Amino acid sequence: MPSTLDIEAEALQLLEWGRLGQQLAQFAGSVLGQKLCEAIPLAPNLEEARRRLEETAEILGLDGLLEGGLSFVGVADTTDTVQLCLKGGCSDGEALLQLANTLAAARRLRRQIDDPLLRPVSTALLVGLRTLPELEQQLRFALEEGGRVADRASSALEALRRQLAAQRLERQRRLQELIRRWAAQLQDNVVSQRHNRPVLAVKASAVGQIQGQVHDSSASGSTLFIEPQAVVALGNRIAELEGQERQEERRVLLNLSKAVGAEADGLAALQNCLARLDLALARARYSAWLGAVKPELGSQHWQLLELRHPLLVWQERQEGGAPVVPVSLQIEPNLRVVAITGPNTGGKTVTLKSLGLATLMARAGLFLPCQGTAKLPWCAAVLADIGDEQSLQQNLSTFSGHVKRIARILTAITNLQSAANGGLAPALVLLDEVGAGTDPSEGSALATALLQQLAATVQLSVATTHFGELKALKYNDPRFENASVEFNEASLRPTYRLLWGIPGRSNALAVARRLGLPEPVLQAAETMLENQGASSVNSVIFGLEEQRQRQQEAAEEAAALLMRAELLHEELQQRWQQQQQIKIEQQGLARDQLVGSIREGQKEVRQLIKRLRRGDAGGEDARQAGQRLKVLEAAHRGQIAPPPVKGWLPQVGDRVRLLSLGKAAEVLAIGDGGNSLQLRCGVLRLTVPLDGIEGLHGEKPVAPPPAPAATPATVVKSNAASSSPRTSNNSVDVRGMRVHEAEAVVEEHLRRCRGTLWVVHGVGTGRLKRGLRSWLEGLNYVDKVCDANQDEGGPGCSVVWLR
Repeated sequence: MPSTLDIEAEALQLLEWGRLGQQLAQFAGSVLGQKLCEAIPLAPNLEEARRRLEETAEILGLDGLLEGGLSFVGVADTTDTVQLCLKGGCSDGEALLQLANTLAAARRLRRQIDDPLLRPVSTALLVGLRTLPELEQQLRFALEEGGRVADRASSALEALRRQLAAQRLERQRRLQELIRRWAAQLQDNVVSQRHNRPVLAVKASAVGQIQGQVHDSSASGSTLFIEPQAVVALGNRIAELEGQERQEERRVLLNLSKAVGAEADGLAALQNCLARLDLALARARYSAWLGAVKPELGSQHWQLLELRHPLLVWQERQEGGAPVVPVSLQIEPNLRVVAITGPNTGGKTVTLKSLGLATLMARAGLFLPCQGTAKLPWCAAVLADIGDEQSLQQNLSTFSGHVKRIARILTAITNLQSAANGGLAPALVLLDEVGAGTDPSEGSALATALLQQLAATVQLSVATTHFGELKALKYNDPRFENASVEFNEASLRPTYRLLWGIPGRSNALAVARRLGLPEPVLQAAETMLENQGASSVNSVIFGLEEQRQRQQEAAEEAAALLMRAELLHEELQQRWQQQQQIKIEQQGLARDQLVGSIREGQKEVRQLIKRLRRGDAGGEDARQAGQRLKVLEAAHRGQIAPPPVKGWLPQVGDRVRLLSLGKAAEVLAIGDGGNSLQLRCGVLRLTVPLDGIEGLHGEKPVAPPPAPAATPATVVKSNAASSSPRTSNNSVDVRGMRVHEAEAVVEEHLRRCRGTLWVVHGVGTGRLKRGLRSWLEGLNYVDKVCDANQDEGGPGCSVVWLR
């Protein structure tokens, strides 16, 4: 029986996962990365998938920061070279030089990526990575550009090449001399090559005059190519030296190959690391090209807003395809089955594939082409039954093919449940046209039973259908939800938009009319539907669609109104800021004018004083100057503040200005017959006399008339609290101090105080108050200590009476 991996591989094929891998490979920087991208390995667990997503995010950030981005130039697939060297073979110089370039590129990439603080996940890939600089240096010392073995690689090789150069130069000199001597017998004065031997083009009629070996002739036979006897010995010597050179080069290459084979394990690990880094870079660049967002994997629900099918995005941008219509999916944790209905060619199958690909992409470490924050649960498998499974070779009909595939899916779900200890299988099941291909009544019953089974065993199943019975499951089972693809009745075309909460109509007759089916056939079909009562169900669905459309229009109007309100608010805010700026500028201008007027007045007064001293001015001049100063003062004072209001008395809740601090405060209580006020200024609470405040517009308070004589009991109570008015001179605030610090401060005030001292210590835990009371009661010059009146601080203030 096929395993779970088999049915998963089949689902990957149905979702065109391999095609996405081919597109991803185009963003890789090396052959190693391209091979890995085409496979797109899936993470085996949630932790690994999250690590890959974080790795993609880190590489994407680094690629954008570096000038020109991360580069894999120089990285080559050296697997075959390393295997050949490991088995004792001799690699050629070009392959060994590619290996040296790969080591250099790996060292450069490690320097760019290695940062445990900024890129901990990507840096972890480099742990244990060896770039083998000694091996690289050995290879570069022995090899030149193009893979040629350098003279410095071997003293014997250097000597052989010197001899070869001398012999070739001597042969060339002799050939040039023979050309000058035999110019009349030669067809031309060029030295040619035949069978790797130098030859001269001799006329056939003069062949007897020249001694040498004939190596070839022209097609007409009029020219013979002869190697002169004078250079044959030199040619033999050169061939001998070339053979020795090749042997020495092979010896050097064999030694280098042995050095590579000794580091086979390290080189294999290096290749694996470079391939994974290139895969991460390809994921990052492909995600950026898609305009994708990093998903939150492991959520309890699905949230994919404006999701676009990645293969259709590629088709639109690279192949000039139609614009991609996105779909939004928000599936709550309690839902287990979503039934998507609607007309054919409406986008139901594309929605299935988009959801399946998004789940696989997140598992592979790819970002998702959607908007906002993408959230989706962990799915250990994506199982799909999409398309026609008809097979003539296996003698299977469409229905039989679907049933066999669904049977394999159910077997795989059972295996996943066993791995999950009997809970819901962490899988996504996608079913296209579930129950189709057989009798509608039997197919509908089979599809209903199948979806109910999946609701009890799988995390989420999404199915497309035309069966009306499946549309009603939502109303009997809270685990089911309906969705539909929208159809435009006016244009008789689908809009490819996904609608949630209501079922959709198949609109088969409308689609058939658009495709050109004769009208009499369509009218007959409509009559049959009315007789069967199917039109009532369609009318209910049509009513739901109209209601949804009205709600959508109302929501769009509300959104537009909100946008206009926000724009209006922003405009008003800008106007207010402009008015404030103008006000500040006008105040500055008035201030400048005032300063200028004062300076002019001062200048005039100084001139007047000088004139008075000289006797040039009289009293009338002084009087006129004084009048001008008074007018100036009155004019500018009228701009600064309004005249004070006489007879003003603050009330509880009023805002006043505290003169000692120059700040606004709120009146909390009025005490001492209206002569003292308890204020709150920011976080401070304090009691001040009436003459210590003024109105916000400069109003001066007027003391209230004296209160009528109090009863004896009242007088005793008032005198018990204080015998003299409380001022800043006979008050001390020790809040926040330790007991011994407060004792020193209070003792200093007691020495200067005459009569009564108010000590503000606050309530808090009471430790400061108890410590001070215990200390004060032990002093021989303290008569008594008691709480202050409620309007003077109450339990948070102690009144100390001196003897």
